[in-house]
Amino acid sequence: MATIKIKQTGSPIRRTQDQRATLIGLGLNKMHRVSELQDTPEVRGMIRKVQHMVEVLD
Repeated sequence: MATIKIKQTGSPIRRTQDQRATLIGLGLNKMHRVSELQDTPEVRGMIRKVQHMVEVLD
């Protein structure tokens, strides 16, 4: 299955609890951390929810 790399570029400070939980679910919690996950619709939805705090890498 294809994978997708995401990098956290925004801080979870002053964000809602569900956005913080989404970052943790993606394997991110600190600035500039990179996580590689399977490219599924569920992961894409999580990325869309916190798109202002993450960057999709090639």
